[in-house]
This record gives sequence, structure tokens and C-alpha cells, in this order.
Amino acid sequence: MALKRMDNVGIVVEDLEAAIDFFCELGLELEGRATIEGDWAGRVTGLGDQHVEIAMMRTPDGHSRLELSRFLAPPVVSDHRNAPVNALGYLRAMFTVDDIDETLERLRARGAQLVGEVVRYKDAYRLCYIRGPERLLIGLAQELG
Repeated sequence: MALKRMDNVGIVVEDLEAAIDFFCELGLELEGRATIEGDWAGRVTGLGDQHVEIAMMRTPDGHSRLELSRFLAPPVVSDHRNAPVNALGYLRAMFTVDDIDETLERLRARGAQLVGEVVRYKDAYRLCYIRGPERLLIGLAQELG
């Protein structure tokens, strides 16, 4: 059997509302929200009794999703938000945008900070990393030509 698709990428946050607002500003759409709890959930994650608020964000093309989670129980055990991009196991999400400068301007109003600088890769892309809500590392790419 072959792989069918990647369903979503999950990111754990403290402030779910701020994360939803930020990713909506980036251009993702809120697909739905739910509270996840119960025996079945704990068996899937191995965390036992858990209580989690989630928000599923969908890209405009409908092909990709970002699952934002806020754990109420058990408590968060580790924090990787300040890790550099070369840290083992570190997660960053990359999004393709129409206009990187306009996107940066809008996201800076929501607290985003440019990590390095906007760079050009050959004649293919303009790229940058930003720190978004809760210092999450997010990549932006603008296709050229």
C-alpha cells in the first residue's frame, strides 16, 4: 500500500486564540475547533488522561492542514520555541505566499519578527524565516518568475 497524503502538522501552543489569529492573518482558514479528551485519545498519544483544545487550520488550496493544540492536561513538559533551526527534532512550517514583503508587513503587525533577512535563491524563490506567535519558527517562500 502506498502513502496517500500528509494529513496535517501539529504544533502545541499556549495561547490558542492568538495562534489562530496569526495563522488566519497569514492566509490559513479555520476549518474547525474541538476539545479532545477521553480514553481513546490517551491511548493514541500514550499520554493517558488528556484534555486538549485543538483548532484545525486549512491552506487556501485545501491540501494542507496545521493542527494547533493547547494542552489543558497533562501539562506541557518541554519547550522548544527558542531552539534554533538546526536543533534536533525542531519543527518549522514553510508556507508559500504571493508577496513576501506584503506578508511580512501584515504579520509584523501581529508580532512576527524576521529571524535573519529575506534572501533570494537563484531565480526561483525569495525566502525568510520569522518568529511568529509564541516564538514559533515559520518559513515564508515567494516563488519568482
